[in-house]
Amino acid sequence: MKYILISLGLLLSTGSFAQKFGYCNSGVLLTQIPEVKAADSDLNAFQTQLTKRGQEMVKALQDKASELDRKQQQGTISPKDLETQSQKLKEEEASIAKYEQEVYEKLAQKREELFKPILDKVNKAMEDVAKENQFMFVFDSSTQVILYSDESLDVTNLVKAKLGIPN
Repeated sequence: MKYILISLGLLLSTGSFAQKFGYCNSGVLLTQIPEVKAADSDLNAFQTQLTKRGQEMVKALQDKASELDRKQQQGTISPKDLETQSQKLKEEEASIAKYEQEVYEKLAQKREELFKPILDKVNKAMEDVAKENQFMFVFDSSTQVILYSDESLDVTNLVKAKLGIPN
């Protein structure tokens, strides 16, 4: 028991419990980085391009379906041709569904390509600030996991300064 008290006393006297904590609001920080706005713009343009192609595919399918329906109502198409063309329309519909899935994948890849360098830069700045200021932990207040924090522990402005963003 005496040994435990001595060990505890040594730990307390060496300051191992005097750890420094900080927090940063990454959500606010990211909105103030110019590269994020450019990446968002690029991603939106890419999404618009992909969406436009998808809309064109859907419009073409709708036109073909309307034409087939018109031929059927007028009786100018044989049942066999109707069945064949209906099958082609179903295949085209499946192709559009596949394209839609590809769009989601392409958008995720593009998002990763555009934002990874920015997030790496922010993480490096965060790490540098934490090391320079001897923070043991820095929490992200935008995740709403922190129940209470003293404003003096907010390192957001330090990270912004490290990134060259004016306060």
